Amino acid sequence: MKKVMAKFNILLVVIAIVGSYYYVFTRDNQLGLILKDASILITITLPYIIEKIFKTKISIIIKTTYIVFIFVAQFLGVTVELYNMIPWFDKFTHWLSGIITALLSLSLLSKFKLYNKKNVLFNIIWMIALTLAVASLWECFEYIANMLFGGDAQRVVTTGVNDTMQDIIVAFIGSLIVSLVYIFECKTDNKGIINSFIY
Repeated sequence: MKKVMAKFNILLVVIAIVGSYYYVFTRDNQLGLILKDASILITITLPYIIEKIFKTKISIIIKTTYIVFIFVAQFLGVTVELYNMIPWFDKFTHWLSGIITALLSLSLLSKFKLYNKKNVLFNIIWMIALTLAVASLWECFEYIANMLFGGDAQRVVTTGVNDTMQDIIVAFIGSLIVSLVYIFECKTDNKGIINSFIY
């Protein structure tokens, strides 16, 4: 299973990089677009970079989860422009980011030996707090990018603050779903999807 997931990861990485750089050389004609599409080389290979620099091993499920998210959010959403083609795609991506951030937050606790299975309430608060922090920081990043390169990634012109707030709320909902499943797994002592991120 691990070998299949590893090959799947490489396939997504290759498709994303080749596809993005195809757009860089054939379509992009502004610095902002070039940087946006070219940056996928770093973002999608980040787990491999971290492993190399810090001489550590990231579990295959965490690596796969991260790569799938970058593929969906950055390559399909930004480069292929599904955000502009499918009205609900942006909200789906932010909802997915809430789920993934919550899962990875548990992995962080485990990685730094701070995870305590008995302290379920703290673990849930940690998951939700980190998800909200990441969602808020992402909106700050979009705002700064808009100021530097122009554009309206936050759709302020058409929605005011609605788009920004809805993005944060759906990410929050994603973390709540993870929290509920986590509670169920803890209460039933079930080694399910959530607990597979704890190692």
